[in-house]
Amino acid sequence: MEMCADPSLLEGADWLACYLTTVKHQQFYFSFITVLILIFVTAPVALAFGFLGAFARRSAFPPFRLFGFAYTSMVRGVPDIVFFLFVPLALDQMLEYARHKVLCPEVTEPVYRGNEFIVCQAAKLPLNSAAQWVHEAYGFALAIVAFAIVFGAFAANTLDGALSAVPRAQLETARAYGMTERQLFRRIHLPQMWVYALPGLSNIWMILVKATPLLFLLGIEDVVYWARELGGTKTRFSDYPHDDWRLWYFLALLIFYLMLTWVSERGFRFLTTRVSRGHATAGGHAALEAGQ
Repeated sequence: MEMCADPSLLEGADWLACYLTTVKHQQFYFSFITVLILIFVTAPVALAFGFLGAFARRSAFPPFRLFGFAYTSMVRGVPDIVFFLFVPLALDQMLEYARHKVLCPEVTEPVYRGNEFIVCQAAKLPLNSAAQWVHEAYGFALAIVAFAIVFGAFAANTLDGALSAVPRAQLETARAYGMTERQLFRRIHLPQMWVYALPGLSNIWMILVKATPLLFLLGIEDVVYWARELGGTKTRFSDYPHDDWRLWYFLALLIFYLMLTWVSERGFRFLTTRVSRGHATAGGHAALEAGQ
């Protein structure tokens, strides 16, 4: 805005309006969208990992069953932050190593040289010539994979328990009526499983929401990064000098996460009521009494 050309001439509401519309503040506002994208992309990917892990744990094929137990036990037993830092680095180096072998076969020197990991320029991900947004999108994609692996393991345990909680008598009755295993799973096992899975999945969702500030540790400019950056003391050499305002910025984050939690709780309450219809559970009886 033309009004904001010289911040030193501004006072009161005009100063605040210009201050809150700077380029850095626009990046701060966009970082809230980044957090929401992370949550809503990671959740279905983690759920897919969870189903794969749960099916592996229940597999009659010993190697698959061993893999399922190893995956869920390993992730549950290691601090989340270790995976959030390890997975992006390991995945990045694995991809670059594979590209190095394919694109630069003439290079015979090892890629691991002491404490350094060195691949040819053509194998870099992304390429040095790539635009900045490509580098940011690549880092964000690696973060999603890391989050999905961690929360997929938690989801696998929840889904495995929910699948086991469905009364076996109902499954046997379905078999007696001639249903195939595929029909049984799609029409009986899977629909009823959600009744038992949703409470655990809602907790995992809340933990995922609480874990989003860990993006800051992965070098992604998320809401925590910008709250600390913008809220810190700005001297008279800054265009908009101010005292330490981090309290107000982090208060905004507190409100954001509380609102997100509030909406999430009501969303899961609606889903629980929906999937409980017709089932002999507390939720099902409540829905029946409410005439739903």
